[in-house]
Amino acid sequence: MATLWAPWRIDYVRKPKKIKGCIFCRASKKNYKGPVILKAKYSTVLLNIFPYNNGHLMAAPRRHVRDTRQLNDVEMLDLYKTVDKAIVLLDKTLKPHGYNIGINLGKVAGAGIPGHLHIHIVPRWRGDTNFMPVISGAKVISQSLKELQRQLTYVKPKTG
Repeated sequence: MATLWAPWRIDYVRKPKKIKGCIFCRASKKNYKGPVILKAKYSTVLLNIFPYNNGHLMAAPRRHVRDTRQLNDVEMLDLYKTVDKAIVLLDKTLKPHGYNIGINLGKVAGAGIPGHLHIHIVPRWRGDTNFMPVISGAKVISQSLKELQRQLTYVKPKTG
């Protein structure tokens, strides 16, 4: 069996936290100390702690809704502008070659948190799909979440 080193995950192994409630609602609160990258008037962006790729972010409306049809026009515009700001941060910090951006509506569509609408922002690089997922069914994430959060919160996007 192959071994992949992921020392940053030891906190999850040693003391798994049973947290009740919605991660996106908690992240929207004023004093939340988790992996929040951006906060806008009606939306929040945070790191995905189970990323598909380095820099995987999730943008969510602050209001707890399960579907885009429940957002009003102001919330919808704010959410998509916040997605754009997150992309600017990722461009400046990680310099990806492209992105997968998507919404999974409902559990059968792959939503891990089906009760609160969120948009996945997944940076991609040429060649980032290598032999590891094909041969061993494993994905290598090459940067710790703490370091990535430090980098992304240090860079302030220019908005215009």
